[in-house]
Parts: sequence; C-alpha cells; structure tokens
Amino acid sequence: MQLQALENRDPGCMGDDLLQALSAHATLKIFPKNTVVVSEGDRTTDSIYLIRSGRVKVFLCSEAGKEVDLSVLEPGDYFGEMALDDGPRSASVMTLERSELAVIKQADFKKFLAANPDYAMQFILKLIERTRSLLKSVKSLALFDVSHRVARLLLEMATEENGKLIINEKLSKRDIANRVGATREMASRVFKDLVTSGYIQMENKKITIARRLPQQW
Repeated sequence: MQLQALENRDPGCMGDDLLQALSAHATLKIFPKNTVVVSEGDRTTDSIYLIRSGRVKVFLCSEAGKEVDLSVLEPGDYFGEMALDDGPRSASVMTLERSELAVIKQADFKKFLAANPDYAMQFILKLIERTRSLLKSVKSLALFDVSHRVARLLLEMATEENGKLIINEKLSKRDIANRVGATREMASRVFKDLVTSGYIQMENKKITIARRLPQQW
C-alpha cells in the first residue's frame, strides 16, 4: 500500500506535496501495540519510518535492562534517519499503540533529499531541533535532581484546557521514571509528594497541574 497524506503537525512533519512525491517509494505496514520496530545497535535495517497513525517511543536500554525514554513521536513525525550514515541504530523504537508506519528504503530517501533541496533544509532543521532537545535532557540528567526533572516533564507535557494545565496522556510511575532517568521508587515518591502538597491533582484519570510546580523541594 502506498503512503497517503499525513496531518502536518509541526515544522518537522512532511507536507502533502512532499508526501505525494515520496509515496511511490513507501510501503505501509501495521505494527501492533508494544512492538519493537527498531532495535538499538542493529545494522540489518536501513529504512526511514513515517508515522501515519499511532504513537511510538524512542528509548535507550542498558545491558542491565534499565530503560531511559528519549521522546514520544506522533502522526506526521518520522524516525530512523540516524541510519543515513550507514551506522548502527542509535536507539530503539517501540509502538505505544497500534500504529501504521510508512517505510522508505534509505537509498530512496537519499534520492528524495537530493532532488528536493527545500525539504533537505527542513530535514536539517528538524535534526537540529531534536539535538537541542536531547542536549536539554542531558543537562537535566547531569545537573538537576529527580524532583526538578519530574516537574519539568509534567510542565512540558501539559496543555491548557479551559484555563487549566492538563496532561491527557496516561502516565504510569514506570513511564515517569523512564522519562526522567530515575528509579520507579524515586519517581513514585516525587509524584506522591506533588499530589500531597497540592501541586497536581488526578481528575478522571488525567493529571491536572493545580499550581506552579516547584523546581525542587
């Protein structure tokens, strides 16, 4: 099946005209929830993936099994571009829900970039944006304590609804721990302290930020 138009959600997402140009080279595949699409260190695949529907998470995992989540990607985003240098996969990617992904071979994607300089620049800018985000995460891990990192995560995920800051995504304590690079026990303690202190509330299984979050306590 060929790639259909995706919703253009951010500057890094492809517009309909570019999607049409790529559609001849893309195949659509469906991946069930909790399927590992790309494995860190793998050298056997070189495709680029465009998310048509669903969500995926990008993560790193140590030999001991400790996991750190780098980002969550949604429809219109892409991943796998780090393999363009013919190196191994730099991170693993797993579906968070049933996802439809358009798969493009590396050679076809490189030809597309060469033939579309405007998109090539857009692609470079998206890489810079992702690098800046990664540097912020490294800074947070290196310089700030767990409470600061949890507060930062919640604020970044929150969207304003009817004058309130709401986090619509379901977050388990394990999810929070993985995203801030902490143990589940530590993340749970910080989250409990935030609830007890009245900084956040649980309403209809959603997290509401009730008042300005402290950077640390």
